[in-house]
Amino acid sequence: MSQAKPNRLFRQADGALPNTLALAYALTGYICGLWLMASATWPVALAAALWFAHALIIAAYLFHEFAHHTIFASPAANTRGGVLMTWLTGSCYARFEHLRRKHMRHHLDRADVISLDTKALLQSSPAWLRRAALALEWTYVPAVELLMHAHVIARPFIDPTMRAERGRVFAILALRGSAFAALGHVAPRALLLYGVAYLIMVTVLRFADAFQHTYDAYAIPDSEPVPNDKLRDKAYEQAHTYSNLVSLNWPWLNLLLLNFSYHNAHHERPTAPWYRLPSLHRDLYGDDRMQILPMAKLLRPFHRHRVKRVLADDYGVVNPQGGQAEGFVGAVSVSFLTAT
Repeated sequence: MSQAKPNRLFRQADGALPNTLALAYALTGYICGLWLMASATWPVALAAALWFAHALIIAAYLFHEFAHHTIFASPAANTRGGVLMTWLTGSCYARFEHLRRKHMRHHLDRADVISLDTKALLQSSPAWLRRAALALEWTYVPAVELLMHAHVIARPFIDPTMRAERGRVFAILALRGSAFAALGHVAPRALLLYGVAYLIMVTVLRFADAFQHTYDAYAIPDSEPVPNDKLRDKAYEQAHTYSNLVSLNWPWLNLLLLNFSYHNAHHERPTAPWYRLPSLHRDLYGDDRMQILPMAKLLRPFHRHRVKRVLADDYGVVNPQGGQAEGFVGAVSVSFLTAT
């Protein structure tokens, strides 16, 4: 792998074209999609909402790349790019460095270190509130993920240790709230379609996240280590990681998620850029499909366990040989866009 040079903008020499195209797609889709949602006819506006939603998805996965410093040569440039992606995806209430640190723990600890124990919170909540959340999940509204995002915003105001963040979060709330109010006044339809597109982004991200690991989940502070109750080595990491590919027959379709589906390759070499993951996957695993779970075979367990996974004690079991994933309940509240 080529080394970064101080006078090079992109970390890899071959990264200029793919990264420029990905960034241009995310930014163009955001700006033009929003404009078309506000001004075009209804059929075009609906198509633009899907484009806008996909631009948000690509922006989210670009944030992931910036968190791993795979795009630009300098850490400062990656930080700036990551901050921009958090603003596009609405995850800017958490600081980029906090989001990055939380995600790095996922790699280093080989566990899901989460910000909020949503299962314990819902179980201790009034029955009507718990039933309402489960009803929303039954109707495919990502209530738990929305709760995680809301927690990021609320925590500085309920946690005295984060008091210093209150001014920053309040300023962002005021700025984004004013922007949404102006959009609603000028183009109410665009505001409605923005909400739909955002929910699509959250749902797509949670579907991808749900079936990539059978790790243990811990709702612990950043300063607290993961329990030393098992050997979490490289072998454990690969055995509990799955590549939920969009398509086996048409690999280019995995670009719809910026190749994030090549998850075993990503965990084997976290600094490999997104556009190299397909070839890295072939080099590492060849024709071995033991850890591959095609997304087409995950739609049924995603649907079947959509309520169960909200309060489940673990992610279930999976026998990836032959794509047998019916018992794979899946993860919740593990998005790399939430941290506190």
